[in-house]
Amino acid sequence: MRWERRDWIRPAAVSGLISVAAGAFAAHGVADPAAKDWLRTGANYQAVHALAVFACAAFTGAAARRAAFAPALFLGGTVLFSGSLYALALGAPRWLGAVTPLGGLMFMAGWAVLIWAAGGEHD
Repeated sequence: MRWERRDWIRPAAVSGLISVAAGAFAAHGVADPAAKDWLRTGANYQAVHALAVFACAAFTGAAARRAAFAPALFLGGTVLFSGSLYALALGAPRWLGAVTPLGGLMFMAGWAVLIWAAGGEHD
């Protein structure tokens, strides 16, 4: 299946919704300070990258083709980075924290793809 630009809007919106829910849960549903911190951090990064996925839908022409992998990197980074922090906050084993940096690397790779996409030949 080949994804069109508009196909990224729904996953971006779902990601944004989850980030708000996680932030609300951090504020009202957890007492443990470490869990609150993990939830807040995960929610903040998820919100930023949900917006980044929306922004990817704005690329057109050759830039859109060059930026095609960025949304998948942002969403994959969200699953690994924010997802591992959410899991830790809910009591998952500490070793799961080793997954978090992999999500961060995916975020950085997504941003690098956008830098490359924006700097290419103009259509």
